[in-house]
Amino acid sequence: MSIIGVGDVAGAFEPVDLVLGLGPHHPSSHGLIRLRVDLEGDAISSAEPLIGHVHRGAEKLFEVRDYRQIMALANRHDWHGAFNGELGVALAVERMLGMSIPARAQWLRTALAELNRILSHLAFLIPVAYPDPRTPSQANLARDTIQDAMEVATGSRVHFMANQIGGLRNDVPTNWTTAVLTALDGVESTLPELQRELFNRYPKVLTGLGVITEEQVNEFGISGVAAHAAGVDVDVRRDAPYAAYGELASVLTPVTGRDSDARARFQALFDHVELSIALVRACMPELHATQGSPVNVKLPKVVRAPEGMTYVSTEGPLGTSGYLLISKGKASPWRLKMRTASFNNVQVLSQIVPGTTVDNLVPLLQSMVYVIGDIDK
Repeated sequence: MSIIGVGDVAGAFEPVDLVLGLGPHHPSSHGLIRLRVDLEGDAISSAEPLIGHVHRGAEKLFEVRDYRQIMALANRHDWHGAFNGELGVALAVERMLGMSIPARAQWLRTALAELNRILSHLAFLIPVAYPDPRTPSQANLARDTIQDAMEVATGSRVHFMANQIGGLRNDVPTNWTTAVLTALDGVESTLPELQRELFNRYPKVLTGLGVITEEQVNEFGISGVAAHAAGVDVDVRRDAPYAAYGELASVLTPVTGRDSDARARFQALFDHVELSIALVRACMPELHATQGSPVNVKLPKVVRAPEGMTYVSTEGPLGTSGYLLISKGKASPWRLKMRTASFNNVQVLSQIVPGTTVDNLVPLLQSMVYVIGDIDK
C-alpha cells in the first residue's frame, strides 16, 4: 500500500510501501482467517491467506474416542454441513467393518444429506442478497422450514448427531415426508427472487471477478461450486456413489459453468440448490415404500474395526471431503485423517485476489464458499 511519507527538509515526499493485514476477525465471529495483502493504490498486488487461528485438534481427539463417540466430533468442522460430516466418518467405519446398511437408512441418509446441502448453500446466498439481517425475506423463512424438517428428523438444528455406525439413530415421523415436500416447494418458489436480489446487488462487479482456471482447479485440488463454475465436472455422488446416490444417476445432472468468475460461482450455488431439491423429491417414493423398515444395525457394546486402512470420499456442501481411517483393531481409530474442501479451496486466493480492488474483495470472498472450521479442523 503506497502512501505519502514525511517530507525531508527540501520538501520532497517519498511513497512508503505498507502491508495491510485484513483480520483476523473478532473471536465471536464464526472462525478466524487473516488475509495479508499488498496494495498499489486501491488495487491488490499480492495476497496471502493465513490460516490456523482456530485449530480444533479434531483429528487427535478422534484417537482417544471410541467409534461411537467420534460421531460427536465428526460434524463440527463444517458446521453448515454437519450431517454430511457425520455421514463421511460413518461410511469409513462401516466400510472397515464390512457392514451392510438397511435400505431405508440409505434413502434417509441421502435425503437428509441433500436437505443439509440446501441449508448450507442458502446460508451463503441469503446474506449476500440481504446483507442487513433485520431485512425480512421469504428466502430466510423458507430456509427455516428446511431447518425445522431437519430438527424433526434429528432432534437438533445445527449439530444433528443423526448418524451412527450402522445407519441412523432414529427413524423419522410418519408425516415427515409431507412436511419436507411442503418445505421444498417454499424454497423453490423463493429462488427467483433471491437470485434477482443477489445479482442486482452486484450488477457488474461479479462478472470477471476472481476467475479460476481449470489448471488452477487441478493444481490446488479445488472442488465444489468453485470447480463446477470453472467447468470441471467432478461430483463424488455420481462418480463414486454412496448411500442411495447410485440409484439416482438419472437425477444427478452435471452442474457446470464456463465463466469461472464470482457470478458463475453464485449461479452454481443456485443450480445446486435446485439439484438437491430434485434429489430429495426422488427419495420420497422409496421412503414411503420402506416405511416401518429398520434404519440401523444392532451394534455390540464395543465396536472394534479390524486392523487395516480405508479411504472414503463424499461430496459435501463445500466440495470433496475425504476420510482416511487407519485401525489397529482397537475400539478407537489409530488415525482418522480428514481431507476438507475448504482447506484446498482457500489456498487459491493467493492467485485470484491480486488485481482486485479493495472494494471488490468482499464479494469475491463471499463467492468462494468456505467455512473456517473446515480449513483448520
